[in-house]
Amino acid sequence: MAKVAVLVEDNYQVLEVWYPYLRLREDGIETLLVGTGRKREYKSKEGYPAVEQLPIEKARVADFSGVVIPGGYAPDILRRYKEVNNFVREMYKKNKLVAAICHGGWVLVSAGIVKGKKVTGFYAIKDDLVNAGGKFIDKEVVVDGNLITSRKPFDLPAFCREILRKIKKSEESK
Repeated sequence: MAKVAVLVEDNYQVLEVWYPYLRLREDGIETLLVGTGRKREYKSKEGYPAVEQLPIEKARVADFSGVVIPGGYAPDILRRYKEVNNFVREMYKKNKLVAAICHGGWVLVSAGIVKGKKVTGFYAIKDDLVNAGGKFIDKEVVVDGNLITSRKPFDLPAFCREILRKIKKSEESK
């Protein structure tokens, strides 16, 4: 059975955490909120709580099929944790799903997996993605191998559609 980590930290974008979290669960995928471990409950930009189900230091790449990196300002905190960057990098290297939306691309940059890849993200981080060696494409969803990126909450239907497609394809090939 597929299992996906959704990364959380304070100041997350509420739709970009809960829409994928619930949509993947709706499809029968085990989905966990994985935080930095510095506290038990993280607040969205509006104060909506997300309770950590697993701290990043206990998250094992072998146990997961993919990782979703939501936006908001949480990625600026997430990227400061080597455990987060290592987890994302190893997921990518093992050809597992790595999906980032909005400012989530900041974690991709810090994990060192953007160079030579087609990516998108919120327009404010375009320079960061390009300076990290990515080829920025302004589309609702960009898929480059096991890397899936989107720009903003309005793109969530396309983002989740591609995430589900990738997970189902990976599960079928097992």
